[in-house]
Amino acid sequence: MSFAPAKNYKFYVVLLAALLMTIGVFAQSVPAREQICGKWENEDKSLRIHIFTENNDFLAKIIWFSDTEGKPMSYWKDKRNPDPALRNRRILGMSILSGLKYDAKKNTWEDGKVYDSRHGKTWNASAKISPKGLLKVRGYWHFKWIGKTMTFHRIP
Repeated sequence: MSFAPAKNYKFYVVLLAALLMTIGVFAQSVPAREQICGKWENEDKSLRIHIFTENNDFLAKIIWFSDTEGKPMSYWKDKRNPDPALRNRRILGMSILSGLKYDAKKNTWEDGKVYDSRHGKTWNASAKISPKGLLKVRGYWHFKWIGKTMTFHRIP
């Protein structure tokens, strides 16, 4: 199979230009503050979250996670929660990110909280979208340099 004949290259250039313009229009149609909204999967493909807005805050819930023990996702409870009243709630559907506020000057989301159900800890949180379109969520203790960043890619 050979590359298209030289006389058809203009068609491909026009087609490529139209495709790029369509992508540009789509990317601009979502307000910057809402670019974080949607479904995301972490790097090792063990966790999926859904980020959405409610009362001007950005929140996230767990929509899927991998289970290494072969038990259904509905089996897993928030056993390590410091509040005994919450230890029977399911991990699936649980809210893990709350209170994020959009900072238009920095194009980041700040002043939130992220809950780690594996350890029963709540951390300060911030988030940003990298130039490659990856979501970087940073959980930290008082200072951003004392923390950990999780990276997510968008899923349909």
